[in-house]
Amino acid sequence: MGAPVHGLATRGKESVTQVSANSKRHGRHLFSNKLFKLYFLFSILALCFVLGLVILFIGKTAMLLFGHLSPADFFFSFNWTPEEDSFGAAAFIVNTLSLTALTLLIAVPISVGMAVLCAEIAPKWMKTFIRPVLDLLVGIPSIVYGYLGLTVLLPFLRRVSGESLGDGLLAAALVLALMVLPTICRISDDAIVSVPRKYRDAAYALGSTRLQVIMRVVLPAASRGIISAVILGMTRAVGETMAVVMVIGNTPQLAKSLFTPSSVLTSNIVMQISNVEFDSTWNYALHMMAFLLLVISFVLILIIRVLGRKRRDAA
Repeated sequence: MGAPVHGLATRGKESVTQVSANSKRHGRHLFSNKLFKLYFLFSILALCFVLGLVILFIGKTAMLLFGHLSPADFFFSFNWTPEEDSFGAAAFIVNTLSLTALTLLIAVPISVGMAVLCAEIAPKWMKTFIRPVLDLLVGIPSIVYGYLGLTVLLPFLRRVSGESLGDGLLAAALVLALMVLPTICRISDDAIVSVPRKYRDAAYALGSTRLQVIMRVVLPAASRGIISAVILGMTRAVGETMAVVMVIGNTPQLAKSLFTPSSVLTSNIVMQISNVEFDSTWNYALHMMAFLLLVISFVLILIIRVLGRKRRDAA
């Protein structure tokens, strides 16, 4: 009779020990989870703090411009001659918008076509080759693209067009199109692949051809993702600096043709910011240009977030 009682007592001690070990393990897990939450919260707050400092510094310095210059003279004047206290940025703003539009006009059809090829048409071996190449192109530094544009593209444009220089919006747009093409293509590819298979099967069951399925079913269903890809490409085109500086000509004038040497907001900032005094109207005008780029980027990112939320709600 004593052995069973002793066995029960032993099992009871073991269960108490196991419960105590599980309790300690659970306590360690709770502590580590709390520690990770505090770490992530600190990271988010630090990021927001740094971003707030950037906005505050750029915005505060930029707003000092309007103590020396009226907003109309800055935004609507095409006369940029700092030596004569003329700081009209309209030419840079128009050139920036024109360059972005021309870049997207070149890059978007090619990017979306390549995305359709990768997602819907290409065989598996071709997909495994194209997608890594596109990922590699995304990671190439912008100055490499600019150097290729300076040494390869500009001489080619001179021969084809007969222009003496070849610098201008067309050269910058071609370089930027090559830069944003992998980004738009890969994100559009993911958006097309995420379209449910049942949509395609239903269209084929109704007698649709492959082209009809792609144009009337797949692309409309993936339109929000494709639009997000285009906007991300636009943000890179708007904010790109070094590649544009090397091929656009860097002349503060309105681009009246595709081969007119000109300048955009980013190139004008990087070419002049190191040569001006901090407490000067010239410096405040350059900071206002940077603030404009910051606002444009925020607006585009906000549009992406809204589109992404609508896409999740629709799903």
